[in-house]
This record gives sequence, structure tokens and C-alpha cells, in this order.
Amino acid sequence: MSLKIYLLRHGETAYSQRGAFCGSLDPDLTAEGKAMAQAFADAYRSLTWSDVFVSPMQRAIATAQPLCDALSLTMQFRAGLREISYGAWEDQEQDYVNQHHAQDYLRWQTDPAWNPPTGGETAMQIAARALPVITEIQTQYKTGNVLLVSHKATIRILLCSLLGIDLGRYRDRINALAASVSIIKFTEYGPMLEVLGDRNHLPENLRQRAGT
Repeated sequence: MSLKIYLLRHGETAYSQRGAFCGSLDPDLTAEGKAMAQAFADAYRSLTWSDVFVSPMQRAIATAQPLCDALSLTMQFRAGLREISYGAWEDQEQDYVNQHHAQDYLRWQTDPAWNPPTGGETAMQIAARALPVITEIQTQYKTGNVLLVSHKATIRILLCSLLGIDLGRYRDRINALAASVSIIKFTEYGPMLEVLGDRNHLPENLRQRAGT
């Protein structure tokens, strides 16, 4: 048996429906987002879980809560799993950012690995704080299933880092819709992607939501 890490993005928030930048902001889930969290718990409660590592932001906590409640699991909070900081772009939509921070926005779109949102974080900085959580899990657990509940950018950056994909392309190569789960299996040859962005645990009406 190998170690498997399940990377679950939090459920829907008002920002994921609106399409505005939301990184360091801390909204709760919408009613649909809470239903997404419950659907994940219902689908995955039959697995034996070794541990649950969660971003300390309330949308991630609310997503992990139904499974943890059902199985009496304790969340391990790790600040490294929080979402990217968008700095001055927080709570703004793309058209506004493109108009008021045009140069930074262009640089970020071209290579977000090294170019941050205005006053925000680069992908390199996110990888530097999130990857130690993966290392911690690998050190602590050689086998079993571990759930990691985090955010869109952070999950995509972790996946690129683990799979050897240029971090500057994380926005172009990997997607992570709301309440989607990706599974990485750790073998003797390193990390292997088994599942990417699966949402089959969601009922059809929730899968149809934008979930960006």
C-alpha cells in the first residue's frame, strides 16, 4: 500500500460565483458550497483516513467539517495551505485589475511564478510555504490516505511542483474547480497523478455551477 494525498479544493463561495479575486479574504461557503462539502463527505466517508490537513481559512474548514464530523477526525491546520494573497487585487474583478494595475497584471499573466499580483504573492512563494506540508505528510505517513483541503491556486501550484510542471504555467496547465479532488499517489518513483479535478461526488445540479 502506498501513501495517497487527496487534494480537495473548498466548496463554492460568493467570490467563486462572481469571479472576483479572493485570496487572503476569508468568506464562508455559500449554501451550495456547504452542500458540496457534504457531498464529498458522503462519497468519501467509507475510506480509512490517516489524517486531515486543512488551510486555516474558514471556507476550507467548512469544506472539511462534514467529513471530520462524520468520522470524528481532527483537522491539522497549516498556514502554508492558505490561498495566494492577491494584494491590491483582492475583492476586484479582472476588468478593474486590468485597468488599474495593467503592467502588473500583464506580468502576472505572462509568468506568475516570479511576478506577483500587486502587493501579493508569487507562485514560488506559495510553493515555498505549501510544499513543506507535503513533506511533513510524507515523513509522518508512508502509507494510507491523507486529505488536504486547500484552495485553487495553492492546489494547482502543489500539483505542478509535484509533477515537474513549470510553476509559471500553473494557471494554464491545471484546473481545480470548486469542491474538486485530485489524488497523488507516492510510489518508489515519486509522485504519480491518479485523479485530476474530479467532481463526480457532486450531484448534477452542483456540477453544473461555474465553480471557478
